[in-house]
Formats: sequence, C-alpha cells, structure tokens
Amino acid sequence: MKNRFLAVSLAMFVAVVLAAPISVPAAGPDREQVTQDFIEALTVVEANYSGELDYARVSKTAIYGMLRTLDPHSSFYDREEFETFRTEQQSQYFGIGASIGARNGKVYILAPFPGTPALRAGLHYGDEIVEVDGKSTKGWSSFEVSSNIKGPRGTKVTIKYLRPGNSEPQTVDIIRDMVPQPSVTNAYMVAPGVGYIHLQRGFNSTSGDEVKAALAKLEPQGLKALIFDLRDNPGGFVKEAIAISSDFLYKGQGILSIRGRSGGMRSGEIPAMNPQPNESPLVVLVNGASASASEIVAGALQDHDRALIVGQTSFGKGLVQSPFELEKDSGGLILTTGKYYTPSGRLIQRDYSRTSFYDYIMHRSPMADADTTKKEVFRTDSGRPIYGGGGISPDIEVAFPPDTGRKLAKWIGATFAFTALAVNGQVKGFESFRLETPKSVSVLQPSEFVVTDKYIDAFKKFVTETPSLKLTAAEVEAEREYLRSELRRELVTAHYGTETAGQVTHLVDPQLQRAIREVPQAERMAQAYRRNKPNGVVTTTAAR
Repeated sequence: MKNRFLAVSLAMFVAVVLAAPISVPAAGPDREQVTQDFIEALTVVEANYSGELDYARVSKTAIYGMLRTLDPHSSFYDREEFETFRTEQQSQYFGIGASIGARNGKVYILAPFPGTPALRAGLHYGDEIVEVDGKSTKGWSSFEVSSNIKGPRGTKVTIKYLRPGNSEPQTVDIIRDMVPQPSVTNAYMVAPGVGYIHLQRGFNSTSGDEVKAALAKLEPQGLKALIFDLRDNPGGFVKEAIAISSDFLYKGQGILSIRGRSGGMRSGEIPAMNPQPNESPLVVLVNGASASASEIVAGALQDHDRALIVGQTSFGKGLVQSPFELEKDSGGLILTTGKYYTPSGRLIQRDYSRTSFYDYIMHRSPMADADTTKKEVFRTDSGRPIYGGGGISPDIEVAFPPDTGRKLAKWIGATFAFTALAVNGQVKGFESFRLETPKSVSVLQPSEFVVTDKYIDAFKKFVTETPSLKLTAAEVEAEREYLRSELRRELVTAHYGTETAGQVTHLVDPQLQRAIREVPQAERMAQAYRRNKPNGVVTTTAAR
C-alpha cells in the first residue's frame, strides 16, 4: 500500500512541477533532485513519525505548498473537488437545492430553490438541520452541513430537522438532483427607465447567455439605462467575459490581451465581435470581491469610456488560470498560464511577492492601498487617467458605512430567530406572515411584507424576553430603521428566496443608490461614445 501511494504521489508531484497532466518524461538533474528529496522526506516521516500517516493528506498538502510558491491562484483539487469544480462551472451542482446558513450556533434552511428536491420535500426557512444521514450536526459549520448534504445525482440523503413551534424533529428522505445555479441573481427595473442586472455567481458556461436574456427581458419594460452589478463576482470563464463585454462594445474594440501560456486561449489582443452592441447608458458596480473575469469586463468598459464605474477598487486578479486533469484518477490543477491586460495595457494583478497568502486574500498586500501615486498611469480612449497594478479603481468611489458589518453581525441572529417564529405562525397578531409554501417571485412589490412599528415592537419584546441574544430594548430603538429593513429582508427570504430578498437591501444600498443618481453622467458618457462610433456599426439601442 505504501509503495503504491509513493508511486502515485511521485507521479502527481513531478507532473505538477511541470504543470503537465500527462505521463512523466525522463527526469533531468533538477527533476531527479526534487524526486529524491521527496522520497527521502517521506521515508524519514514513515520511519519516525509518532502517529498514523494520512497519506492522501500528506500528498495533497505537499502539492498545495509547492503551488503556493508560484502564485496565490494556482491550486490543486483532489478527484471529488475537481469534479465539483467542473460541475459548478456549468452553473449547477448536485444536492437538494437549498440555501443554508449558520445562526445562533446552529445550521438552518434559509430558502429552498424553486423546483428542487428541498422544496418538494417541504423544507423551508427556519428549519434547523439536526442530523444528516444519522450524523448529528451539533458543532458543525454550515460548510460541513452543506458538504454532507451534497452528493451524486440520484442518491439519497436523510435529513432530520426541527421546525419552530414543533416539539419533535421530523425526518425526510430526499433524492439528490441537479440544482441550477444561474449567474444572474437579479434582473429588474430598479428605477423608472433604469434596469438592473446582478451577475453575482461567477462567470460560468451560461453567463453570457444569461446576460443577453436579462437584457431582452428588461428592454420591453422601458430600459433606457442599465446598472450592471459585478460586486462579489469572483470571476470564471474568460470567454464569458469576452462575450459579455461584446454586448456593449463596438466590433473591433479591444477587450483584453493575454500573454503567456494561455492553456488554449489565444495570446494577443482579443476584440469585441458583436456587430450590434447595446448602446444604452451604462453604470458598472464593483467592489473588493469583484475579481478576474469581472475585472476584464469592468476594465474594458472603463478603458473605452463605455461605462461609468462606481463602488470600490476591485480585487486585483490579472492572472489567467487553466484547468489540467491529472493521471491515475488523482484530481486536477488550476494553474496560472498567463496574464491578462486591459485594452489600454493595464495589468490589473496586485503585487503578491511580499505578502502572505492570507494577507493577499484579505487585501493587506502592499498594493492594496488607494494611493494612485504608486501606480502606473494609463489613459482611456478619451484621455482620462486610469491606473494599473491594483485592481479596477472606480470613477466614483462609494464605500459602505464603516459600521455596516458590525450591525449585521449584531442583529442577524435575532432577526432570523424572530422571523422563523413569525413565518411559522408563532408571533401573535402577525399570522398573515405565516409561510405555507415558498414561492418563486422575481420582483418584489413595495406593498409586500411591510414592516410596521407594531411589528418592530413585537421584535423588541422578543429580544427582551430572550436573554441568550444579549440585546436590549434600548438597542432596538437606537437602530429601529436599520431593523425595519433587515426584518423585511428576512421575511422576503422566507417567502420568495434569498435573491428576491436582495431587492430589500437595494433600497438602502449606498453604492446602488449612488449609481442610480449618476445615470445622467452615464448618459453623457454614452452620447460621447456614440459620437465616436466606427463607420458601419449597427446597434440595437438608439440614443434617447
């Protein structure tokens, strides 16, 4: 067994050194030294370590450590993780189809997705997941619960759950199935004449088509300007970023250039190919979690003065990763094979040479500051200064209030616990909020789930009568308006799902509200962009 592990590990290790998912060629002097060092280290560990060896973990950690010396984005997945990665890139996964989350030290169902096994099984908001396949979830994180619930399509998972108002838990057997995970999580008219599209879940294989479908849905509703939200989008397929950029750029305008071993993606400048792009005024939202493909789109639109960028500086990932499947059913690599540059020549990648992986991910690297004097200056098509080497800097910087995270952490447990009671008919006087079956509703109406002062007073009473929450009536009064929005968001989550509930947050979102106010500036930018339209280009949206 040990000899077999050693042979497989060496094949994997040396293949990874060469970034090649193929059989290992004859070893040269450097390769021989790597091989010998690994053999000797493992032999010493086997002979002298005081405990049991987890060979799979030893091998996996060795490969992780090696890749971390290359860059922060190259990574190794074991077989199961690699299959999950490839499935999720198809905008789907296999499981029961429910959003789950940790609240007050336990893990709960937040919302089942439409048409999924979880919805058909009757699970809904507030159900505490007590056991999964006979294993107690006590002390588990939401990630551990989710990992145990997911599994191959067609297999069974047994979930024991406790619903508020019931004294005994219930058990349900659920057959796992394919669960769609579309990239576009919201598409609706956020203001008169102003459409809003949130591409949140990464750039997966369906993202380009989803954006086209969202535009086609909004245009008959009087779309005159668009807010395209790329906040919290971690990136994904470069080809989808190219397709989406082409929706808004004239044919022939550059989108990005790639330099390096691009793993099948051609090097050199890649232009927009759509002969009929949309010309509507455009505002793009980005933040510190907008990365990679998100930055390709935002950078191309900014370089060509096609969109007004609002929000906060993006993550700063300008490295191209390509997937490689390893031999012997051993998993796969996501390996950096090139760098991408915006049309003006900007490299968006932040410096990671002088910082730890953790500090890099947490934006504590040397280039994470906003001091543009330390960055290389580039120019947009109209001559506006823009900066390279540290993400996409917005044209209009808008930050969330500094206490936003504190408020959420303080109240999320209490608002969830109270809402779980309300939707199960346990709050006297608010039986109308009782949840029978979650519905699929994509646009929230202003008259729905209005949180009155009476409802907040009921929440205040609940807080004062629940010592474990460690909150007071005075604190409720001090943050009454914040709680009005949060309690409504929780109610909408229970009835319509997490995506529609985001529309409640949009009403008090300072970045989105600023984007709406800046639409006139985006209109002026669009007019100037149209004046410079190349000859022969036909567009789908006329100037308004």
